[in-house]
Amino acid sequence: MCGLYGSVGFAPDRARIDIVAHRGPDGSGFEVLDAPAGPVALGHRRLAIIDLSNAGQQPMADPSGRYRLLFNGEIYNYVELRAELAERGEVFLTQTDAEVLLRAWIVWGEACLPRLRGMFAFIIYDRAAARLVAVRDRFGIKPLYIAQTAQGLAFASEIKQLLGLPGVTARMNVARVHDFLESGMSDHTAETMYADVRQLRGGEIAVVDCGRGSPDLVVRRWHAIAARDIAIDEEAAAERFRDLLEDSVRLHLRADVAIGSCLSGGLDSSSIVALMARALPASHRVQAVSAVYDAPEVDESAYVGFAAEAAGAVRNDVRPRAEDVFDLARTITWHQDEPFGSTSIFAQWCVFSEARRVGIKVMLDGQGADEQLAGYHWCFPHRIADLVRAGAFSELMRTVGARRATHSTGILPQLAAGLLPLLPGSAGRRLRRRRMRKVRHGWLDTDLIRTHGNPGSALAAAVGGVGLPEPDGIHSLCMAMIHASNLPMLLHWEDRNSMAHSVEARVPFLDPPLVEFSLGLRGRHKFAGMETKRVMRRAMADVLPRSIGERSDKLGFATPEERWFRGPLRGLIHEGVESTLSRFPALFQAAGVRAMRDDMLDGRRPVDFSLWRIVNLGHWGEQFAVTI
Repeated sequence: MCGLYGSVGFAPDRARIDIVAHRGPDGSGFEVLDAPAGPVALGHRRLAIIDLSNAGQQPMADPSGRYRLLFNGEIYNYVELRAELAERGEVFLTQTDAEVLLRAWIVWGEACLPRLRGMFAFIIYDRAAARLVAVRDRFGIKPLYIAQTAQGLAFASEIKQLLGLPGVTARMNVARVHDFLESGMSDHTAETMYADVRQLRGGEIAVVDCGRGSPDLVVRRWHAIAARDIAIDEEAAAERFRDLLEDSVRLHLRADVAIGSCLSGGLDSSSIVALMARALPASHRVQAVSAVYDAPEVDESAYVGFAAEAAGAVRNDVRPRAEDVFDLARTITWHQDEPFGSTSIFAQWCVFSEARRVGIKVMLDGQGADEQLAGYHWCFPHRIADLVRAGAFSELMRTVGARRATHSTGILPQLAAGLLPLLPGSAGRRLRRRRMRKVRHGWLDTDLIRTHGNPGSALAAAVGGVGLPEPDGIHSLCMAMIHASNLPMLLHWEDRNSMAHSVEARVPFLDPPLVEFSLGLRGRHKFAGMETKRVMRRAMADVLPRSIGERSDKLGFATPEERWFRGPLRGLIHEGVESTLSRFPALFQAAGVRAMRDDMLDGRRPVDFSLWRIVNLGHWGEQFAVTI
């Protein structure tokens, strides 16, 4: 796990890579090469995980001197790829996965990419061809940003490395900020919240021709977004899922440093901890880090205890405190580069801070399971839509009845929500937006938003950018969440929070064979009445305590936000809203924002994430001197 910076045409600037020293405190390198398009600057900060010797320093050159590699991430199957390349006559000088990646590119070219099981963002410069190639992994686990102006072109691991380059400003992208404020979505398009910076999306490759007077950039997909249809019975599906997850965890344990895991007490993280315990030597106890609270409505310490005891794991608990939220908010925002959606990102920050404190350098996490298996409770309308479409009315009534019994959700509201995904795209979007505006006092109804905001929906922009339809059932919803709407945003937050503490976060549920299998199931074996992630529960039935494997009340990674906002943080939230309104007056309908804030803080309506988004937008504007 590392930090990258590469530029063509711009004046070489080593400080650009040192901005992200937190991503790589174990070493740094910087090299400048000549090209017709101008100087090619390559910078790297290293977090040593595999082969801790100086042999892993980058930029890494091949023996001929033709190629240079900058690599951020891990190739988990590097051992197998190394053996295959060695059989072809390749000789290796290090024990790093970076060298395996470089040799794989030299031997196979772009055809090596589907062979890679890992998370990666890398740049390879070919001196002979005067060509620079930048690649991002299938799901965008590792970040890579682009800025291109008349003066040059640059790639970087974090946006802040690009700000201040000639022609690159901190000017707001109003359409993307509108998406964030209205729907909470970010990282759902190639654009960022900065008008002058875009990102390479997961599964994309950028090719830069440096052989002419100015760099020429072409971006295209290398990973096709598709899912084959897998027809298989439930027992065989559970067995296959278990085999794939066990193999993924085994590969994700490859490291020359201490490894631990996040543990929330839910199905996903508990499964990872349990399989880690089985894969590691008996003498090695899994180190688990958990966020726990005194607030009973969000505290899951009992389930954390059940999971840790069953796996023989060592518990390392941290208690995120309300009084630290605003003390750390600006620091977290600086690391995130963009505003973030809720105080749960603060809690995640505390987990990685604790991991670093106890000496864990690699953390496994459960990110991605809910997206491929439709594990969120708000996926139920799409399940209902599937049942309506299939004419499975008996199962439909059992499902809505079970949800009514467990969540006190009326049958008619459930059916109405389930019909929304079946409406034609524009009609469904209009109805959803009308309902949202009614609840939110029209607080984004401004001339600026009408002129520069997103005229459609954030979801439509997300799926359209990768060629997917708007979700109308469980399969299309899972595809959208993995490739466009949900997962890219969650991975952004986790990468920045972990790297801020020089900790590598790994996500075993995003091993390509496992994701391909889960998506190939389409809607099969993912629901049974109110039971979500059915195939995974069956797969892990003999591994997890029943209290975890059968629970249906998982909260997600939550904080007692409502309690905090109406209690110790009330004054700061009030002031934060006013500060944001003062900084960006043209963005908001101020009376609507204040009415919504007061309704939430005074208990007339539940606190939702939109309140934090408004406050944190102000932190972002202050931290980066953002202009409109």
